[in-house]
Amino acid sequence: MKQEHKIFKGKTLGILSGGGDTPAINSSIEAVRNRASMLGFKVYGIRSGWKGLLGDGDVVDLSQQPYDGWYGGTALRSSRTNPFPSKKNPESRVPQVLRNLERYKIDVLVSIGGDDTNGAAKRLFETEGIPVIGFPKTIDNDLRTRTMHHYQGSEIEAVLCPGFPSAAASIAEFTASIRTTAESHSRIIVLEVMGRDAGWLTGAASFGGATLGLIPEMEITKERKYVLMETIRETYMKSKKKYLVIPVSEGVRWYDEKSEKLGVVYASSELDEFGHPRFGGISGVIASEISHKLGIEARAQITGYYARSGHCRHYDRRLTATLADKIVDLLLREDYGQMPVVKSVVPYVELEEFNTTSIDMGDVGNKPLPTEYYDIEKFSFTPAYHNFLSKILETPNLDDFKYDFPVVLPE
Repeated sequence: MKQEHKIFKGKTLGILSGGGDTPAINSSIEAVRNRASMLGFKVYGIRSGWKGLLGDGDVVDLSQQPYDGWYGGTALRSSRTNPFPSKKNPESRVPQVLRNLERYKIDVLVSIGGDDTNGAAKRLFETEGIPVIGFPKTIDNDLRTRTMHHYQGSEIEAVLCPGFPSAAASIAEFTASIRTTAESHSRIIVLEVMGRDAGWLTGAASFGGATLGLIPEMEITKERKYVLMETIRETYMKSKKKYLVIPVSEGVRWYDEKSEKLGVVYASSELDEFGHPRFGGISGVIASEISHKLGIEARAQITGYYARSGHCRHYDRRLTATLADKIVDLLLREDYGQMPVVKSVVPYVELEEFNTTSIDMGDVGNKPLPTEYYDIEKFSFTPAYHNFLSKILETPNLDDFKYDFPVVLPE
């Protein structure tokens, strides 16, 4: 029998984005908006994450508006607002959220975020029965999506989140470019990369020509620091052009000889509403110690927000579209409290809805870099990790000055 109206005509779907921005959020919003509209939903955008459902609300209509998904970041804006009680804000603002969902007649909510943003959405689903669907988002790539990487006959549990492919490409390109500066001065450049608890993004620098690297999963204890310094010295001396680029995650745990303590370096001790301090500055600490201990000139370079910024790359565009296709399935079955994920790490052309599934939002959690991807003894990323990256990144152009000049001796 012919369907007279679209199946969800008269219903409203709201989209919000929370936490740190990525180059792929607008692409995610556009893809979800387009598919929800096709099903008959009116689509609202909730601005500034959960903050947009507090007070009188801050909601815009996305239904029949042009939307540029190639543009990086999020046009809906973002914030690190937690509607549930926290140390920074002990008041529960859940009643405000519920009130605004009712006022704006939002029937289904899609939250684009990481563990914090989607964790709050999951709690609303469990405690208040709000129909929610989570959409993964992080440049750190540390959400446990249970995506399998098939490598040399074995399976490695990996992660593949929108935002990471674009950020990883930027870090690989940044590393490839800064090599010329390191080479010009025969320096070691310590490249600080975002990554609070996981080294997924830091590893992308190895795709851009970095030899060594440090990640949060491996603590640099007093004993390990000695081995690291000797490894740096040996690697530098063996390098033909006498330079190195060493990427380090901002969340690396480093042994401080003055305090005799192991810890991270904070840019600010102030906590956000999810209890996270702001890291930053570990590259300067490590560069200083290299210079003093090894007598090799070293400089720190913080990539900072560079990885978060810029346009959405092609792989991310197709990834967000593929996961949005899965959201159509979840909406049709009214299967809420779920998050769409990719089942296997695949190249661009194989990103299709048949390669997706969904997982319970309460089972997401965090996933550190697998041990198969990092060699603790050599302080370097493995061929298995390079194979993982090769599925989602194009190898950057590693320029090399190919001439070696003859040395002139005085007569």
